[in-house]
Amino acid sequence: MLLDRQKLQTILGKERKSAYLPFSLHILETVSSTNHILWDLIDQGAEPGCVVIATQQTAGKGQWGHQWISSTGGLYLSLAIDPQQLPAKDSYQLTLASAWGVTQQLRNCGINLAIKWPNDLVLEQRKLGGILTETKIHQGIITKALIGIGVNWKNPVPKTGINLEMWQAGKQQLLIPSLEVLAAQVLLGIESGIQCLFQEGVNILMSHYMQLLTNIGERICVNNSIGTVVGVTHTGELHIHMQTDDSRLGRKPEIYMQPGTISLGYRQSSD
Repeated sequence: MLLDRQKLQTILGKERKSAYLPFSLHILETVSSTNHILWDLIDQGAEPGCVVIATQQTAGKGQWGHQWISSTGGLYLSLAIDPQQLPAKDSYQLTLASAWGVTQQLRNCGINLAIKWPNDLVLEQRKLGGILTETKIHQGIITKALIGIGVNWKNPVPKTGINLEMWQAGKQQLLIPSLEVLAAQVLLGIESGIQCLFQEGVNILMSHYMQLLTNIGERICVNNSIGTVVGVTHTGELHIHMQTDDSRLGRKPEIYMQPGTISLGYRQSSD
């Protein structure tokens, strides 16, 4: 069942506080991946604000080449943004901004969502969604970028996942009553996050991001040593305070892990 374009446009029209991105909606049924379709549209001249939404993906992608299971019932969405000549070394700021923006937007709707480093949306310690940013780079500068996101709505999920239908079951009020409402909130959230990054700066963005990060204070094992997560850098590295004393430095060592080099994992649901 296709998402209702008119209903989505109406919701966006009512709830947008500022039109930072001129949303242009392309709503499809089954695609290989919404990112792939959006890149084709960008190559044909589509501008920032172009949106592709599908009800199913046959070749959905997650971070670091992982497959993103995209069965019918989920929200699969990609949005073209203006990277504003962001240096390629700072590309992860687009992901951090989007993760914070969507999480905060859904929290504003009453959903107690949080972020798991670096780009997962988590609800009750289980994965609700994930983000994949893709860019094109010329001479060290990002020239084009898109944000792809998948959010579990009514689709089947693994034991470490959760969908909004499952979470809302038995509640007196549906906080997200339709897929159109969810799509609108996700678009508004990405827009808000990207706007924060480019208008308020990365320092403000990261202060917001850290407030919603579930991993602060988490104890993790790195190379058979125990450390504690203390933060995330502006370029997405996980900042870890190791317990092992480093006599050469006279303090406990600080290390920084690149996204994709360590997995923080999820708890297994007993439901």
